[in-house]
Amino acid sequence: MSQSETPSLHSLQAEVSQLREELQMRDQLVEQLSQELFRLVKGNNSLLPASQDVPEEYLAQMRSLREQLQGVEEQVTFYQEQIAQKDGEVYHLRQSVQELTDRARMLEQVVQELPEIYRQKFADRMEEVKDKVERLQRENRQLHAELQSVSYRLAVRSKRKTAGHLELPSISGGDSGDISLPSLGNA
Repeated sequence: MSQSETPSLHSLQAEVSQLREELQMRDQLVEQLSQELFRLVKGNNSLLPASQDVPEEYLAQMRSLREQLQGVEEQVTFYQEQIAQKDGEVYHLRQSVQELTDRARMLEQVVQELPEIYRQKFADRMEEVKDKVERLQRENRQLHAELQSVSYRLAVRSKRKTAGHLELPSISGGDSGDISLPSLGNA
């Protein structure tokens, strides 16, 4: 939840509380006026003069009280609508706060899991690299062995050539027809 939402939530709650207090005060006033009207109109008929004898002042006071009562009822209705509206806003704000809190928790969990995820991915990639390095090292050893073998054979050949004599096959005069071939070493 951002800081800009926090003051508005608190101010909305304070405003709703204030409106409820005003509504309660108006309800009390309406109740008092209703009781007064009831007492004046119905509760004490013996004190009321006959309708033709009702003084104009009393009728004016009754009209004034009715108008006040109607005004208070309109204000009560208005404040009730405002309270209902503010309650709806508070509900939506609380719902938003809950959603944002849930989202923040989820993101926190993801952030906490990231190092392990990266370690695992790195280990997986390193396994591939290790396999490839091992394969290349084997191939390198094999090529190195072949190079040493070829180098040895070339050294033997060059040694024979530098000795100045070529080893030719010897032909024997016998009946067997054996011809011995020169040896080429380990070729």
